[in-house]
Amino acid sequence: MPWHNVVMHQLVLLRHAKAARPNIEFSDHDRPLLPEGKRAATAIGHLMRKCGLAPDVVLVSSALRTQETLEALEAAAVWDERPNIDTLPGLYMATTGQIRELLRDLPETIRSVLVIGHNPGIHDSALGLAGPSSAKPELARLNEGYPTASLAEFLISTPWHKIAPGTATLQRFIRPADLR
Repeated sequence: MPWHNVVMHQLVLLRHAKAARPNIEFSDHDRPLLPEGKRAATAIGHLMRKCGLAPDVVLVSSALRTQETLEALEAAAVWDERPNIDTLPGLYMATTGQIRELLRDLPETIRSVLVIGHNPGIHDSALGLAGPSSAKPELARLNEGYPTASLAEFLISTPWHKIAPGTATLQRFIRPADLR
């Protein structure tokens, strides 16, 4: 197959930063980030900038903790040009199947997407996309868990509408603890 016919997309999956525990003051949907969560999201934002992870589109859950994670990324000046940002209530606690369907609906003109969401959907999506065949150390760390403010970057070599388990190559998996 000629190289010019190969479709390449970038997908970044980011779990929201550390948030307050649910309590009688606010619902799960309205949990704010803790100060340590804001610091971790800002650090991940600086890393994204350093690595050139500047998405065309950001799909973000409507939950307060994901919105505040996005604000921390923006405060870290992650991107020179602001991407198209879509707040999607359906991303709140979305399953891997629901996340995959959102990605399948993307137009092919979108090169790079950042999804800011929640576990277990973000973790399960990352594990499914990477598939079991990769021997990369990043996959071993990904198998251990997906802490808050962790980021997985994938190279997708299929059209968005064909994204499925095992159709992506894990490029990096970074946890806030890796930045210390």
